[in-house]
Amino acid sequence: MDQKQLQALVEEVSLSAFGKPFRHTASFNPRLRTVGGRYVLQTHNIELNKKHYDRFGEEELIAIIKHELCHYHLHLEGKGYRHRDRDFRELLAKVGAPRYCRPLEQKAKTAKVIHTYICTSCGLAYKRKKRINTDRYVCGRCRGRLELVQSARS
Repeated sequence: MDQKQLQALVEEVSLSAFGKPFRHTASFNPRLRTVGGRYVLQTHNIELNKKHYDRFGEEELIAIIKHELCHYHLHLEGKGYRHRDRDFRELLAKVGAPRYCRPLEQKAKTAKVIHTYICTSCGLAYKRKKRINTDRYVCGRCRGRLELVQSARS
């Protein structure tokens, strides 16, 4: 879907669901990561996340467009356009728009253990991301000497 098709889709959804024209610009914003779209208060433009369209299809995109158009039309009318406002929640229910979009799968950031130290006295193992100075630090349980056992970079 290109810019012209997106603009036409937003204008068509605005007329069919709200009975009001959309007179500003709708575009895909590649910088959006955690939201499906956003309504820009200063310019009255709507920015949408193309990843939602690619992953979930046009039906999900139309749902996000309806949500953003609720913000748009209520703001221009001077009514409550925020998520917490009653006007906003009532208009969402009226047009069948979701309050939140479906989440994209995020890659979990895992902490990788790189260095393993073992106490020479009691055998307690310590796993650390950063190297420690074994001359300066001792075991917290028995105050024994620490020894580097494994140092793997991954």
